[in-house]
Amino acid sequence: VQLQASGGGLVQAGGSLRVSCIASGLTISTYAMGWFRQAPGKEREFVSGFSRSGGFTYYADSVKGRFTISRDNAKNAIHLQMSSLKPEDTAVYFCAAGRPITSAIRRDRSYEYWGQGTLVTVSS
Repeated sequence: VQLQASGGGLVQAGGSLRVSCIASGLTISTYAMGWFRQAPGKEREFVSGFSRSGGFTYYADSVKGRFTISRDNAKNAIHLQMSSLKPEDTAVYFCAAGRPITSAIRRDRSYEYWGQGTLVTVSS
């Protein structure tokens, strides 16, 4: 199984960026998929995710209304469109796949497979 994240980069505050994750070795439509991030010196935190069915989406309060998660089953990929970016969004963004129960979908230990991460830097 491989999750390949891409799309990170440097953007000014208020700008937009889209990060993507292409999966191989698993079919994303049979997994819950999530985005997590880890800022320097901080713990990894949940950003957004899809339920296994794909019918429900979840967001951290800090990104709600600014970030949008989407999935492309045909390409076995998920995306995270990030808008109105803030310096505090600076982090390495990771995609993950797993089969958590709904109540655990925000917990990183619920996910079995992880990508290598892509760095997003937001300048003020």
